[in-house]
This record gives sequence, structure tokens and C-alpha cells, in this order.
Amino acid sequence: MREKNRFWIAIFMLTALFSLSGPSPSLPESPEKPQAFIIELEGPINPGSALFVVRGLEKARETNATLAIIRLDTPGGLASSMRTIIKAMLNSPVPVVVYVGPKGAGAASAGVMITVAGHVAAMAKGTNIGAAHPVSSGGKDIGDEMGKKVVNDMAAYARGIAEEKGRNGEWVEKAIRESVSITANEAYEKKVVDLVVEDVDDLLKTLDGRKITTSSGTLTIHTKKIEKTLYRPGFRDKVLRTISDPNISYILMMIGLAGLYFELANPGAIFPGVIGAISLILAFFSFQTLSVNYAGVMLILLAIVCFIAEVKVASYGILSIGGLISLTLGSIMLYEDTGVSLKLMLPTILLVGGFFVVVAGIAFRAIHRKPLGGVDGLTGEIGVVTETLAPEGHLFVHGETWRAVSEEKMEKGEKAEVVEVKGLLLLVKKAGEK
Repeated sequence: MREKNRFWIAIFMLTALFSLSGPSPSLPESPEKPQAFIIELEGPINPGSALFVVRGLEKARETNATLAIIRLDTPGGLASSMRTIIKAMLNSPVPVVVYVGPKGAGAASAGVMITVAGHVAAMAKGTNIGAAHPVSSGGKDIGDEMGKKVVNDMAAYARGIAEEKGRNGEWVEKAIRESVSITANEAYEKKVVDLVVEDVDDLLKTLDGRKITTSSGTLTIHTKKIEKTLYRPGFRDKVLRTISDPNISYILMMIGLAGLYFELANPGAIFPGVIGAISLILAFFSFQTLSVNYAGVMLILLAIVCFIAEVKVASYGILSIGGLISLTLGSIMLYEDTGVSLKLMLPTILLVGGFFVVVAGIAFRAIHRKPLGGVDGLTGEIGVVTETLAPEGHLFVHGETWRAVSEEKMEKGEKAEVVEVKGLLLLVKKAGEK
């Protein structure tokens, strides 16, 4: 009964986690005063942060905001998530101002493209922009042929957006091909951004009376007496942004599989099973926002099957080796447009693979070892004769006195070995005889 209660408590907590509402503050549906909707985008660009920005732009449209400001500070991130954000910005009827700030912030890699895609691009003094050369998730070059394709595609994409917005597409392409980076003042001089300001208040003051062309047409924005509404990530967004990282979701899946496997191998442990189930649900939740190759998932599941089969089948390690190979290939193939960092993947494979092999070995020995109790555990045991065997008498073994029979006479006090058990009768011989 207690186990059942724990199960439902775990389900309730998990349901409550994902039913939490987003971070939006109480927003008026039809504001009387002009409203600046500020979306704070900090950290890596991933599916979680992309959904947060898209949802923020939708809120800005629903509340008839005068403009939306994306306050950006990022080291970069996934290209697919960057494109999701840019698509939402380009099609937004509400003017979108990308502001790299506050002082000390930066817009690197994917942040460069997001900045130049804004209807207005602004930077705070003391910030920088650039270093947009595409790399793999592990931080390494993608490779010769594939690298050229990715760089050419990204350069054409970014240059087209920059030139469409009247910005320096040549420099943006250089940032992608050569990883150059410049300060806010240099970006203004090279016409990469439109404004360099002190802070958000200075930005709003500078924007007053500016004409901006959006998907709904050209309009003039007025920022006098404008109200600022902050749209910060809430608990749900922070969780989603964290588990949307390919490396985090990979670790969650591995923890989930290991936890469930341990629970199945040792029924009644409870804790590993609960942690494993929660980790797997979180992993599959994050897979919804990532480009997952389910052939990779199937290979990882096949590896688990091989480890479990090792317990039942005497394969002399072949199944374990096959499981490790399947686990490695599945980890490499898991994601479509990115990959798990090698620095993370290799130790994880060794740790998880070793865990499965060790647990499988323990379970195998437990299944095939000689019984230690009951009737099956008597064979081969040594006992003491308590009543002369001629040929039948009594033998004390395993803390109990049994009826015993021997082919040769054995006196009281002699040691006898149990040869066979027939019902409640033991067949014995003198200890030490072959």
C-alpha cells in the first residue's frame, strides 16, 4: 500500500511540474498607455528558449503592445532554434527591437543573426557581437565537406536577412566565415546595428518617432510615457530550457534507463524505479523540442535488451559487447541536427555500460549460484550423526535434525555429507569420500 501511495505521489508531483503556468505577469488585454514588452533572452539558444521567445512575441501581439524588445545576451546555440526565433520576429506585426544588453553582454554565434533580424538592432555600450562560425555541439569544426555546406548556407541566410533590413550583410557573412567579432561602437560604424545606447530607458527615448516596417505595414512608434512590461522566464521555462539541451536530455535518458533496469533487476528497491521513470518522462518531453533520430533511440533500447538477456543467456560476454556497441551507435545517431558532446558521451557510455554489465553479472551469479537454504541447499552440506546410521539414523545439518540413511555404518559423532534428498530422507556418505 505504501509503494502504491509513493507511486501516485510521484505522478502528482510530475503533473504539477508541467502544469505550472509560464512566467507571464498579469497583462492588460487592451492597454490604454503605450506598452514596451521586454523579453529577456539570456543563455544558450535552444528549443526551450526559442519557444519562450515565440510565446513572448505572441503575448505582445495579443496585448497590442507598441513594441517588443528582446534583451539579448547569448553565447549562441542551435541553428534550428535560431531560425525559429528569426521566423517569429520577421512575421511579427509588433515591431521587434533586439537589444544586446546590459553592459558586458554579448551576441555571439546565433545571437548575431537574431540581432540583425530585428526591425531595430541596438547594442548597449560595452557589449560585443560576432564569432558566428558554425560548430558542432562539442565545439569542434563540423568537417570539410559538410562544414562548407553548413557555412555557405548560414552565410547566405544571414546575409539575405541583414541586407533585407538595410544592414551590413558583408560583415555578417565575414562573422560567419572568419569568426570576427566587434564592439558596439564598431558595429554602429559598420552599420551592423542601428543604435548604441546606455540602457533600456535610453533606447526607448531614442526610438520615439521612429518609422518601422513590419509584416502588417509601416508605422511610427511613440515611446513617451510608455510602460515597460517584463516577460521573464518562469520556473516552467527554466526547466524546459535546461532539459532542452541535447546533452541534458541524453543524460536524463541514460539515468532513466539505468534506474528502471536496476528496479527490474532488484524488485522492491522503489527509489531507482521512481527516479528512472521521472528521468525518462523528462527526456521524452525534451525530445519533443529536439530533432531526435528514433533509430538512435531504438539502438539504445536494443542495448538495454542485450544487457538484460546477458542475465538469462550464457553468451560469455558477447551480448554485453553487442550492448555496448549498440549503446555507442545509438548515442552518436540520437540527434538529427546536432550531437552529444564527445566529452560527455564517452564517459557516459563507459559509466552506464559498466553499470549494466556489473548489475547483469551480479544478477547472473545470483540466479545460477547454489541455493543456500531449504531442501535444495542441503545437497553437499556436511552434518554430524546424532544417532548411529545402520543403515538408517539421524543427522544434524543446517540447524535441524533429519532422518538419514547410509550404505555403510556410521557411528554417532561422525561427519557425513548429504548426497541426495528424497522427500524428508537424506542419503549420506562419510565426509571426505569420493
